[in-house]
Amino acid sequence: MSAGHDHTGHSHGSGGHSHNHAAGANSKMLGIALALTATFLIVELVGAYLFNSLALLSDAAHMFTDAAALAIALAAVKIGQRPADERRTFGYRRFEILAAAFNALLLFAVAAFVLWEGISRLMVAQPVESGGMLVIAVAGLVVNLIAMRLLSAGKDRSLNVKGAYLEVWADMLGSAGVVAAALIIMATGWTWVDPIVAIAIGLWVVPRTWTLLKDTTQILLEGVPGHLELGEIRAAMAGTPGVASVHDLHVWSMSSDDVSLSVHVVLTEGADAETVRRDVAALLHDRFKIEHATIQTEREACIAHETVHP
Repeated sequence: MSAGHDHTGHSHGSGGHSHNHAAGANSKMLGIALALTATFLIVELVGAYLFNSLALLSDAAHMFTDAAALAIALAAVKIGQRPADERRTFGYRRFEILAAAFNALLLFAVAAFVLWEGISRLMVAQPVESGGMLVIAVAGLVVNLIAMRLLSAGKDRSLNVKGAYLEVWADMLGSAGVVAAALIIMATGWTWVDPIVAIAIGLWVVPRTWTLLKDTTQILLEGVPGHLELGEIRAAMAGTPGVASVHDLHVWSMSSDDVSLSVHVVLTEGADAETVRRDVAALLHDRFKIEHATIQTEREACIAHETVHP
């Protein structure tokens, strides 16, 4: 680096208190939703066996992933609250993203199983007891609606809670499909409707699962968060009084509800380093909602940077 290096500053907002409040609220809602879902999972598995319904089994499989998603989400919230230590200086907040990615992979596996089993049943028709199937499907619909209501507040603040919400939402649609299938079978005797609905449930969840996996992968690769444009941030900083140029700009997320940035800012002649750093930090906070920013000011650009980008 050139001898013109001047100052390194770090700026962040006081978001810790709000994080703790959000985590506590998420934890409570996740706990209630998990108890409801796990209890009904057992009921639905028994019903699928007794009434020989693949649609119920498909719904139970989704209910299982709901329960798994909720359990992992709850663990992620608890683990994510653990403080940073000497070995993990960023703490454990990334665990939330790992959990969400695992949920997505689990859902893909369940969808594949249901599709396979559904095609098999289309080839060899099996009897289905539609009355019992209807009762359990209606009860499952009610449980899903309650769980969705519990999770709706936290889904926009946490990818992990969003993942759990999406699974419960997909399962709610699945339960509605099972109700429709049971009514059709009761009215017509068309038992092939059961595997058709099971396959439809499996296919329905795939694009939403892909979106979740894509979002979590972007964070794990430390990519720029989807709602931000790197060029826009670079141009805004370059336009700040006292800034000659900007380089080594990085923007990433550790979890679903934070954004971090690091950058080297080359000062114009006579500019005050601390004033420029404060102005850039204020710009990032006010315009882009970036609270965690490490801003290094320099009188001249780094030699390494000049070599790569003459």
